[in-house]
Amino acid sequence: MGGFFGVAAKEDCVFDLFFGTDYHSHLGTRRAGMAVYSKEKGYDRAIHNIENAPFRTKFDSDLNSMQGNIGIGCISDYEPQPLMVRSHHGTYAISTVGKINNTDTIIKELFDKGHSHFLEMSGGDINATELVAAIVNQKDNLVEGIRYAQEIIDGSMTILIMTPKGIYAARDRMGRTPVAIGRKEGAYCVSFESFAYLNLGYTEERELGPGEIVVITPEGLHTLVQPGKDMKICTFLWVYYGYPSSSYEGISVEKMRYNCGSLLAERDDVKPDIVAGVPDSGTAHAIGYANRSGIPFSRPFIKYTPTWPRSFMPTIQTQRNLIAKMKLIPVHDLIQDKSLLLIDDSIVRGTQLRETTEFLYQSGAKEVHIRPACPPLLYGCKYLNFSRSTSEMDLITRRILKEMEREGRKIDLKAYVDPDTEEYNEMVSRIGKQLNFTSLRFHRLDDMIASVGIDRSRLCTYCWDGRE
Repeated sequence: MGGFFGVAAKEDCVFDLFFGTDYHSHLGTRRAGMAVYSKEKGYDRAIHNIENAPFRTKFDSDLNSMQGNIGIGCISDYEPQPLMVRSHHGTYAISTVGKINNTDTIIKELFDKGHSHFLEMSGGDINATELVAAIVNQKDNLVEGIRYAQEIIDGSMTILIMTPKGIYAARDRMGRTPVAIGRKEGAYCVSFESFAYLNLGYTEERELGPGEIVVITPEGLHTLVQPGKDMKICTFLWVYYGYPSSSYEGISVEKMRYNCGSLLAERDDVKPDIVAGVPDSGTAHAIGYANRSGIPFSRPFIKYTPTWPRSFMPTIQTQRNLIAKMKLIPVHDLIQDKSLLLIDDSIVRGTQLRETTEFLYQSGAKEVHIRPACPPLLYGCKYLNFSRSTSEMDLITRRILKEMEREGRKIDLKAYVDPDTEEYNEMVSRIGKQLNFTSLRFHRLDDMIASVGIDRSRLCTYCWDGRE
């Protein structure tokens, strides 16, 4: 995934840029960067690896040395950025969030038009932000270049381009990721997360619409390309990736999660002793469940965060699993001989949740009922880089269906989307047995959509139902 923050101010903006970018640290774990511009010094940029140290630690010295009244920053799970680009548009800094599925086709087209080369990253991939810049540079001006990039990219791409005059901000064509604008005296900011600017003194101006392109200057905000009518914002942002204090399209992340838990409780018939959330992403869902059901909310294990890095930071899956396990400290008085209902945001591979369940049994739990806050994930996301997984077969649902296929079953994925079919219930039953849960019940897609409160036609639900 990834996050971004930009500032255009009449005075120096580095303080706001530093903390605004830092507030996106939950969205990426590999690289971070800041680029600024001032009339006196021109451009300055810093990029650091943040895999084993937080953003603030790595960029503390840059905060004291960089100067500029215009700046953009980013947190990334993949490519180093922002990039500095010199082209017929002049020199600019660029940062992106999204996913390109037709990279090879675009690269071939650019080579055919005379583009000479792309730099390979350490894994052999092309830097997606560099590719976007190359596309933008095919046109006579930045706005036409941005529109061209959004037109030919199969996937999703939100773009920030910083020039000496201001910041061009373009929300992806279908609005799959958010772009929020904040304002205070003498400055405007642009942010992935709407909460990131609040403690910096900004107030909410508005959110960009799908495909909208604006230019942000210290004096204001000007729309260059009007938003489109159709939107497919990612529903998983509310379920998991979004920070609790944020909101998208006016819908609070924390409130949506309470709604999820409440609707889960309405359909449930088990009577556990306590309700708990897998920290931290399952906590709000569990609070909603407890409030609706009347079953006490408790914390039978505590996440130890002062020194352990985030559980999905290492690139090797076994290391991520080990760190996830070591971070959870049991509270035996809340586990011993108890029936627990545990809510997590989702089940992806299932490995960590299986180990968490075993951990609870070993700590004395009598029962462990699992309630994911979203439906079974059946399709790998085509629009956003949610994980480093390269295959849909990493999903536990697809592994279970593959086992059934080996048994001679003919698998039609559509039958496993509908929670009212026998096929769906068999798949869920097999997942529960394989992961050793006392019981397993996923959130229904219709209930999850109702938890958001936005019309289904404006939400992306591809990872659950394959609908584009």
